[in-house]
Amino acid sequence: MTDPTAVTGPPTVGILYPGHSAEDDYPRAEKLLGDGTRLPLVHTEMREDAHRVDALLDIGGDEVLAAGARAVAAGGPLDAIVWACTSGSFVFGWEGATAQVAALQEVSGVPASSTSFAFVDACERLGVTRVAVGATYPDDVAERFVAFLARAGVTALRLSARGIVTAAEVGTLPADPVFDLAATADHTDAQAVLLPDTALHTVELLDALEARVGKPVLTANQVSVWQGLRLAGADRPRGGLGTLFAGFRGGRRGRR
Repeated sequence: MTDPTAVTGPPTVGILYPGHSAEDDYPRAEKLLGDGTRLPLVHTEMREDAHRVDALLDIGGDEVLAAGARAVAAGGPLDAIVWACTSGSFVFGWEGATAQVAALQEVSGVPASSTSFAFVDACERLGVTRVAVGATYPDDVAERFVAFLARAGVTALRLSARGIVTAAEVGTLPADPVFDLAATADHTDAQAVLLPDTALHTVELLDALEARVGKPVLTANQVSVWQGLRLAGADRPRGGLGTLFAGFRGGRRGRR
C-alpha cells in the first residue's frame, strides 16, 4: 500500500550547519542521491569553534537554531529540517536535545530532528545495539555521546577519542585518517562503527569505510541526510551511501 505521507516529488530538507568545515558533504550527497533531492544549507552562528561543553551549548541554543530555520525557510518550502551537529545536540542530554528539536519544529513548521537523534534512529533501523565509536572530540565530550546512545539502549563497546578541539581542524582531515579512525575504533563484537562529527568529510567514503571494517559505518553527515529524508517521507533504498541507505531493516526496538 502506498504511504500517504510520502512526498510525490524530490524532497527538500533544510540543513542547519554550524560554522565551516565539512558542509560540502551535503552537495556531494545531493549528487550521489541523483534524484533531485535538495539539501539547502544555512550556516548557523558559531561564536567559538571549540569542542568544549560551554561552547557547544551556545552553538545549539534555541535562538541560534531559530534564526537558522528562518533563513533556510526563506529559500522556499521545506519538507523537513535537520540540525546537523552531533555535539551541539547530545551535549544537552536526552531531555534537552528533545526540547531542542521540539523548538526547532515549532519555528520551522515541518518535521525536525538533529544528528544525535539521527544516530539513534539509524541504529534502530539497522537493529544495532552494540557499537564502536570513533570520535574526533576530546574525551569528556565523546563520553557524553556514549551516554546519549546508552539512553537509547545502544552500548558503546569501544570509544576512541582523538581529542581534536576545533571543527575547522577536523574538516581538514583527508581520507586516510578517516579510515584509520574507523578501523582503530572498531571492536570485534560491535555491530556497527559510528563516527559522530559533522565536521568530518565522509559522504564519498561510506562504501569504502564499510569495506575497510567489514560492517556498517554510520557517520554524522550520512545519518543527518538519511534522517531528513525519512522525516520528509522519502525513505527508500539508495546506493552509494552505505548500508543505512541500502534499505536494510533490522529489528525495531527503540524510540519510534
